[in-house]
Amino acid sequence: MTALASSPSTRSARLGLRATPEQEVVLRRAAEVAHKSLTDFILDSACLAAEKTLLDQRLFLVSEGQYQALMDLLDRPEQANPGLADLFSRKAPWDAE
Repeated sequence: MTALASSPSTRSARLGLRATPEQEVVLRRAAEVAHKSLTDFILDSACLAAEKTLLDQRLFLVSEGQYQALMDLLDRPEQANPGLADLFSRKAPWDAE
């Protein structure tokens, strides 16, 4: 996972936020330790958190047993599914007449 890279000269969107004095101290100290500006630190951290949140919607971590059970299901021969066949035989609602 990599944060969305941007240079200060390409930034045009303005974001505003409020923080407690304690949060500001922590953020400024972390930015200093990371040798980043406060803006760069906050943007990088927020983008990493956003990417993680989005990846959590697509990536599922399962145990070896759960993975094997899924693989076994996928390896089984297909079975007739009349309901699915009926669904695919209909015209899609967005395909106008």
